[in-house]
Order: sequence, then C-alpha cells, then structure tokens
Amino acid sequence: MESDERKFFFRHVAQTSDAPIGLEIDHAEGVTFHTKDGKKVIDLISGIAVSQLGHGHPEVVDAVKKQAERHMHVMVYGEFIQRPQSALAARLASLLPKHLDRIYFVNTGTEANEAALKLAKKSTGRHAFIAFQNGYHGDTQGSLSVTGRDVYRKPYEPLLPDVHFFPFNDDRVLDEITTETAAVIMEPIQGEGGVIPADREWLHRLRNRCSDTGTLLIFDEIQSGFGRTGRFFAFEHYDLAPDILTMGKAMGGGMPLGGVAASSNLFEAFMYNPPLSHVTTFGGHPVSCAAAESALRVLLRDQLMDRASDIEALAHEIMHGPGIVELRGRGAMLGLQLCDAETCRRTVRHCLEEHQILLGWTLHSDSIIRLAPPLTIDLDLFRTCLERIRETAALFSDPV
Repeated sequence: MESDERKFFFRHVAQTSDAPIGLEIDHAEGVTFHTKDGKKVIDLISGIAVSQLGHGHPEVVDAVKKQAERHMHVMVYGEFIQRPQSALAARLASLLPKHLDRIYFVNTGTEANEAALKLAKKSTGRHAFIAFQNGYHGDTQGSLSVTGRDVYRKPYEPLLPDVHFFPFNDDRVLDEITTETAAVIMEPIQGEGGVIPADREWLHRLRNRCSDTGTLLIFDEIQSGFGRTGRFFAFEHYDLAPDILTMGKAMGGGMPLGGVAASSNLFEAFMYNPPLSHVTTFGGHPVSCAAAESALRVLLRDQLMDRASDIEALAHEIMHGPGIVELRGRGAMLGLQLCDAETCRRTVRHCLEEHQILLGWTLHSDSIIRLAPPLTIDLDLFRTCLERIRETAALFSDPV
C-alpha cells in the first residue's frame, strides 16, 4: 500500500526529474540510510559531497540542539553579533591563507558563487568573466551564467553578458585574460564535469596571468572543500591560492550553509557606495553555523582528512576490470569512468536494487560513477562495496 508520504511527494513536491530515486527515508546514521520498508542502504555519495562525517554525527546533532534552544534567526546577516557566526569565521580564517581573512556566510554553494561574482565586479569595476567548459557553479542566474554546459544554459538565456568559456587545462585561455576581465572562476577539480583535476603547471600559469592583469581568481571549492581531497581545500595541493574562495556542501555538517572567503579590502566593496550592496536574510543561520563549527572540530580532531588518501588508494587497488576505463580524482572525490552510458546506468541501478549501495553520476557525464563516500566509512565495508561495483560493471559491459 502506498504511504501518504510517497503519495504527497509525487503529488505536491515539485519534481526536477521524471525518475526520482524515490527512497523513502526513515532515518540515517553513519554511512547508511534506513528506509521505511526496512532496507539499509550504504551511501557512497554523501548526499553529493555533503556528509563528510556521515549522517547524524552525535556531536553535530548536539550542537544543533543546543543552538536551537539558545536562539535561531534573530536578524538579517551582518547586523547582530552572534557567537556561532563569529566563532566559525575566526576558525575558518585561521585555517586559510592570510589574505582570506574574512568570510561572508550564505545558505548554499550557488549563493556563494553569486556573491563572489558580484564582489569581483564591484571591487574591480570590470564586468567580463572567464569560465570553463564543463564547469559547474550552480543553477541560479549568475552561477548558471558561468556554468559551462549549453544544455543547462540555453533554456534560460539571455544570461549574464561577457562570459567567455574555454577548455579546461588549456593554455588558450591565458591570452584572453586581460585588464578588462573581472575574474576567472573555476573548480580546481571539476566535479560535475567528470572529476577532472587541474593540471598543476597550467594552474600556476593561470594564477600568474590573473595576477599580472589584476584579474581576480575565484576557486569554487563547494564540492572539493572540507577535507574531501585529503587537504582542507583542494587548492592546497597546488601550492597557490585564489583571491576569492567559495564553499558550501560539507561546510554545514549536514545543515544548509555556504560561504565566500576573501580579503578585508575586497569585502569593502559590499560596505560602501552604497552600503548593504549584498545582503541575505538567512545566510549564516546560527544553527547552521553551530553545526559547521562542530563538524569542523571533529574533522580536524579525528584527522579525517587523512582518511581520504586511504579511500583513494583502496579505490585504485580494486577498480579495474571489464567495463572500467579509468578512475580519476583525488582523495574521496573520485570519478569512475565506465565504457558507456548504458553500462553506467545499469550498474548504478543494479547496485542500489541488489546490493543496497547508493551511487550516482555527474551532471555533465552519463558514463561516470561518482564515488564520494563519507570520510568515516569503514575501509573493509568500502572494499566490499567496491568489489560489488566492479563485479556489476563487468556484468553489464560488452564482452571484449
């Protein structure tokens, strides 16, 4: 018999695809979902890189409860002094390069990118942007304008003018960065584009070109931040830093939260001519900030970032065989390239239905399985999951 929740979901909740996964969640803990019909599903995508600590970490839950009892929303962002915001901003600034000394809190990653684009325009007085093919920065108007996939952009055009796209990891972009360019926005590891890391030497050339032309470099680390790649942020692998850093997803420890980090000098653009140049009602919600501070404390104290390299090493050990073309990425942000879209589709479906393993693919590719488990996953369990995925990919791939 169909439950009321399922009936209401399909009747009244606006859908964004014609085939939702449709798991009816009862509760979630650790690396598993428990469904209303008694299934226990292993989460290997962490709510799309959100649940770094797994689901329902007791310290994060306790922080949420305690802050909710103190107060929830009291005033729009930036007007009242609220301990969760101030403490989290100070902690983040202490972990980032010195010039990223201020944090602007928002609700989501796409809002963080919207704020970053506005900050770049107002602080430089320029209006042109450079972005990359297959990059993904969100679905609001500004963020979509710098997302490099026409299939998502075209239904909403015209979008922001003066946005120019170039191939990722390609030097052709360098000469196009000029004194008219407000910012270059990019992911150090393209997530939805197929989990493609930036080439180290190319990224250094890009950083130098931005510095030479006074162009701001924005790193979108909404997926790759907070330990997922084995470093606090992925840019640390490259020995350089952006002018503006955007963050989200895992930042809130499971609560909605995003942020922009930049220098005090840059953020003055939001304070003057006119004041309140960028405002938010719920950005930096005190309950979300309390959850984020607790999650960050656990991440660092328990050295969970170190687990990312173990996850990557185990995946490279196991993920080869029929149907598997390549495994790429860093740490626990991995993309498993299969031989074709149909093998990928059937593998993802079979793993969920037969093995209770939740997988996913990326928005810009239908032949890549996303592997982004919680950093807390037991490695023996992860090994078993990988073996099941490998067997399933072999089952559905065409014979050599």
